[in-house]
Amino acid sequence: MAQTRSHDIDMLHGPLVPKIIAFALPVAASGFLQQLFNAADVAVVGRFAGSDALAAVGANTYLISLMVNLFVGVSLGANVTIANYFGKGDKNGVTRATHTSIALSLICGTVLLVAGQVLARPVHQAIGTPDELLDQAMLYFRIYYLGMPPIMLYNFASAVLRSKGDTRRPLIVLIISGILNVLLNLLFVVVLRMDVAGVALATLLSNVVSSLALVEMLRREEGIYHLSLRKLRIDREALGGIVRVGLPAGIQSSIFSLSNIVLQAAINSLGQTAMAATTVATNFEYFTYNAILGFSQACTTFVSQNDGAGNRARCRKVTRLTLLLGPAFTLAVGVFFYVLRVPFVSLFTTDAAVKPLAYQRILRATCFQWVNAINEIFSGAMRGYKRSTIPAAISIVGICGTRVLWIHTGFAAVRTYANLMLAYPISWVVTAIAQGVAYALVIRSINRDRT
Repeated sequence: MAQTRSHDIDMLHGPLVPKIIAFALPVAASGFLQQLFNAADVAVVGRFAGSDALAAVGANTYLISLMVNLFVGVSLGANVTIANYFGKGDKNGVTRATHTSIALSLICGTVLLVAGQVLARPVHQAIGTPDELLDQAMLYFRIYYLGMPPIMLYNFASAVLRSKGDTRRPLIVLIISGILNVLLNLLFVVVLRMDVAGVALATLLSNVVSSLALVEMLRREEGIYHLSLRKLRIDREALGGIVRVGLPAGIQSSIFSLSNIVLQAAINSLGQTAMAATTVATNFEYFTYNAILGFSQACTTFVSQNDGAGNRARCRKVTRLTLLLGPAFTLAVGVFFYVLRVPFVSLFTTDAAVKPLAYQRILRATCFQWVNAINEIFSGAMRGYKRSTIPAAISIVGICGTRVLWIHTGFAAVRTYANLMLAYPISWVVTAIAQGVAYALVIRSINRDRT
């Protein structure tokens, strides 16, 4: 099947490096801009609503990620399944999987909406959110989860577009909705003094705009990617492919968030200053992680299409190139934030007690994200081959297990914020080594099965 649209990337032919970069950078930029707009939320709250509101928003970061990442991971299954159908030349499969993906997004979003309203208090109590912050934290959580259907719709629609190499249009949509988000933040928080409720409401409305824009793009597509709302239904075969790849990927992402929730509970035990520092510094980690995300998703999509086309040599070359490009780009971003840590942190807080702790986290977590890039790219390659369970299992042990072990050993011995932050690089090193070994075994198994 020939790709004729200028915004699509031909992943099956031609030189790889420029195409990988052309795919990865818009994905990274999308995540970067999304985090920039989220950082604007934090900056507005920190500057105009105070440290209590800042800590209340920060207390939700990992709780939201835990539940959302499970379903966003399933959207990766949509990306892989559709890309694989495309590589095989299965036009009907692409169409069925596209409609199944959009229908599934609405189901997932509705489930999350209901869960968010029911679980707001229990989950915050479970992680020890201080009583003085509980009401604000719950309010933010519940309003944010009202917007889960459009959030899921955006992620699944983006996955459909990525499967054919279109990463630029989701970026354009995100720029527009992100600017809207910032403007609404200023209106709701600065002008109307709505504090955490205003931030959550601004996010909800901007997500509605972005999701509807992507749906409209798919409705205007011609050929096999055209979305007809009347044809939205769950196709059993397509759903099976999406779930087999996406559910383990979602569990992997959720386990990552679960380990962060365990860490958040340890951070909460150190007091409000540590919580506020985490809220500030986490922004830079997410900025840096987006570099990883771009190259990891490039690896997954390129491998999936070429695996469908039966070009194993090109699949292996994609993995090698992303293992070089991803960590290098991630390291550059991490060092950039560390060098400019003082002015950047000052954008979010004027609290002299918060700043030194934020610097410590940037050094130990943000600057070592390049190691995590190795982990994620190996995982992405295995997902592209539809071997999604293996990296998920390794992450459960390597990421979550190592961090929990560190909390009960290293941190228990020296209860300082700086020592707690060592859980990040230690867990990444352990997991990256294990993922590399697993990838080698997967390639050997694939070569044996196909000879």
